[in-house]
Amino acid sequence: MATATWHRFLSHSLASRLDPSIFSTYIRLLHPKSPLPSALLSDLFLRPTEHNAITLDPRIPRYLQVMIGLEYVDIASALRALLRYSTFGISPRGMGEEEEEEHMDLEDDTPEKDKEKEEETHKRWSNSYASDEMLFYRLAKYISSNAGPRNRAEAVELIVVWTGKELSKSLADFVPLLLQSSPQSAARLELFRTQTLVSMEPVDKKVQAANAEIDEILDSGMGLAIESIVVPELPNINSRAGLYIYLNALLVGRPLIDDDAIFGYLHNRYQGDIQSTIIDLILASFDILANATFRNEGAQTITLLRSFLINKLPLLLVTLSSSLFPPLTSEYCITDALSRVDTNAFPTLASLFDEAGSNNMFSDSVRQDFCFACCLHGLIAESSIERLLEDIPMQSLPTSGRNVKEDLVQQCLADSEKAEGLIDELEHMDGNVGAVSQAITEVIGRLCSNKDTMSLKTLCGQLVRKPSSLDVMLLFDKPIAILHPICELLDHWRYDEDQGEYQPVYEEFGSVLLLVLSFVYRYNLSALDIGIRSSDSFIAKLMHEGHLSRTMDALSQQEQNQLDGWIRGLFDNESGGLGDELMSSCPPQDFYLIVPTLFNHIVLACSTNNLSDEQLKGGLEYLVEPFLLPSLIPGIAWLSSHLWESRGDANAVLQILSLLIRNPTSISNNTEASQMLHSVLNVIAKNLEHSLRWLQRAEPSRQDVEPLSKAFKGNLGWERRGASEHTELESWTSTAGGGIGVAIKQTIINLVSWVLNPGTNVMPASYTHRLILTGLKILGAKRLLHTLIEEIKSQNEAGNGSAVLDVVVAIICAPDAATFDERKGLDMHILEHGGNETIRPQRRMNLFEALKIEIDSLKNPDPKPDTAVAEASPTQIHTETIVRLWRRVQTQTAQQDLMSAVEAGMGDGMQLDVNQELNEALDAVENVMSAVEARNEILGVEDQDLMGGLDGDLGGDLDGDLLGGFGGEGGLF
Repeated sequence: MATATWHRFLSHSLASRLDPSIFSTYIRLLHPKSPLPSALLSDLFLRPTEHNAITLDPRIPRYLQVMIGLEYVDIASALRALLRYSTFGISPRGMGEEEEEEHMDLEDDTPEKDKEKEEETHKRWSNSYASDEMLFYRLAKYISSNAGPRNRAEAVELIVVWTGKELSKSLADFVPLLLQSSPQSAARLELFRTQTLVSMEPVDKKVQAANAEIDEILDSGMGLAIESIVVPELPNINSRAGLYIYLNALLVGRPLIDDDAIFGYLHNRYQGDIQSTIIDLILASFDILANATFRNEGAQTITLLRSFLINKLPLLLVTLSSSLFPPLTSEYCITDALSRVDTNAFPTLASLFDEAGSNNMFSDSVRQDFCFACCLHGLIAESSIERLLEDIPMQSLPTSGRNVKEDLVQQCLADSEKAEGLIDELEHMDGNVGAVSQAITEVIGRLCSNKDTMSLKTLCGQLVRKPSSLDVMLLFDKPIAILHPICELLDHWRYDEDQGEYQPVYEEFGSVLLLVLSFVYRYNLSALDIGIRSSDSFIAKLMHEGHLSRTMDALSQQEQNQLDGWIRGLFDNESGGLGDELMSSCPPQDFYLIVPTLFNHIVLACSTNNLSDEQLKGGLEYLVEPFLLPSLIPGIAWLSSHLWESRGDANAVLQILSLLIRNPTSISNNTEASQMLHSVLNVIAKNLEHSLRWLQRAEPSRQDVEPLSKAFKGNLGWERRGASEHTELESWTSTAGGGIGVAIKQTIINLVSWVLNPGTNVMPASYTHRLILTGLKILGAKRLLHTLIEEIKSQNEAGNGSAVLDVVVAIICAPDAATFDERKGLDMHILEHGGNETIRPQRRMNLFEALKIEIDSLKNPDPKPDTAVAEASPTQIHTETIVRLWRRVQTQTAQQDLMSAVEAGMGDGMQLDVNQELNEALDAVENVMSAVEARNEILGVEDQDLMGGLDGDLGGDLDGDLLGGFGGEGGLF
């Protein structure tokens, strides 16, 4: 009877999505009346059911956590049940057939059900990898926090279930099997095996004390030890592949353009050789465009790379050329570079119309556009263009000449239509776009300062409709420069004292907010990326909590009144609709923050038949009007998440989505609303598609999912986050011999082969930096670094050491969005609780940090062997490889700003003066003194990231891509 009572209670809890806090209250009443042993409770909650045998419901881990806290369930019993029903298929240690029978005898059932019970007992989840991983971490966290085991008996039972060493051994066998089907879960389980389990093993205190003393001694002289290692140096080459990889990383997702950082990297790489710098930079820019075209990367990527080549590169060349001295000129360098550009991919005018040139990638001449852009900025003479193109050019310089940002800004402030025209010019390929883009950014800031919201609404709406314009703007300005003034305006948006109408205010606010959300979601920006450091900011709250519905108890009285007003205004015809009284009492910021809760009530009303189809349709028609349309972003974000969490409401959710996306008849003749809805669908399409795909797999017989998916199919692929596509990920992870690790090694082999076999018309090696970013997520920084090191050693044995070293150094030094601002020393803390506390956002370890830890681990390197007497040992080879790699990486990542890069002799090749050498020496001493602290901070970040992301139902560090889930870092984005 007790078992049946608990079974009914669990079924009702899952069906109603009972909150864990309420669940805790109920079981305090239920357990004394119907007590069950810990083992049976664990079994009941963790076993498959008749209606769900695919994967564990996300509510179960939270319920289990409550029961462990109340001591109704112990960790050992939870582990037994978890292992019993895992897809892995291994029975828990100590539970053989006799014990399984004894375990089942605990249930008070009739003998007639023995056969049925046995079948149910041995049923396993068909795909429990993610839930197994989550529960492993949660139970490990519970133990590591000293919350359990509570007594000696529980500790003995826990050891009997599975000791750490045995679990580690089993996981070591299991992870390779899991790698192909669920690479992300495999990577996390491997981290759990190699880090968490190791930390749980008992430590010999004497050995620990001795090691600590030795470590302290070695750490104090570590800098000297590393620098004193004698390593045979390889010839230093600046291969064509190195800068090719660097530019790929700059532009693979959000354009990570910072002129100072670029010049600093170029100075470190070329050590003042301006001629080689200019030539290689031009070649790499053409190479990445040819590579993207050859790989069919898509129109928006081609547009971005082409704009970089024609509109951004000449501006960089102007700065570099200022350090050239006669007889070297910028025209000489450009001529040399163009002579090496592949004429098959980028034909000259003479070969453009040649019948044999029908295989040219570009129907128009990119060479011509680039030459005229260089001429516009004074890098080459106009009379030289014909010689460079080998024919009379078909175009001319812009009639208005070279744009000046300040002049454009004044024109826009005097005539608002001029600003709208400038947005169209962002698509031009004439070398003038830089000034145009910076002028638009300046105008946006001025309009925000002047609170000219009507003009700002028009400008923002036009930018949102042209996503490629956002990419181009980031070639010339950082997100914070564009968005911070807008965010400040939205955070402090207030009604005028004499405000007459409120609907226009909502419309202006929504249009401006839509631009911010488009930037944020397209590039996966954080609050810090756009200059928000206070968690009290409206934009910060919307980004982090904008997909979450709140209970009525969690709402203030004012919010409850506002919610009631919106429900009545939308669906109660007798209330008079959405009037000024409602909107005057609910500022736009308040409305957007209660939208998920509003949608929750709409779904609940539909599911309980308290809202007729006609009422639902009429209310939703308001939400697709321009003044409320942007609110569909948090609304549909909540629907997407809820669809995954509660299939019981699927019919109501799909009905609402269909009315909003497929059949918005009220806007069929409204061009502005239709365009805005398309922009909204761009933002929410990816997460919604994930939810619908999951529902279709769970319920294959449903016929209402596919039509809805087709309605926004054209909006998929809008993001630029550096995330891999389905086909790419499948191809990499299914690579024979080791999955994505082998794919990365093969890519390095191809790059080295390209370096060693140069030619005038040789296509660059196929490369996308998405492979490295995906490898970081699946393998982790440490495992990926070891993969790179192994390939260095392999190529070095084949005599290609210099080439492979340059390739791998470029991969490690490549910029990434997570540390883009952090590497420049900017403050990356968020203010909490009214500014009284600061929190540093967590992130994944990168390759540079993993290499730093690796070099720190070389406490007592082997002395260099006498090569005349013996071969170098494997340990010595490994040490030499790491040290050589570290020294090259250090050289290329040294901090440089624009002025020091130019003034330090980039043009004349002079060595750094004595003062600069002294400053570098002092910096090196400071780095040595802080090595231990830096290492501990890096390790701390890694450990917190490993355990901290498990507090939610699914964990949070998933980035919203194919390897991720809903909500990025625990928020809407």
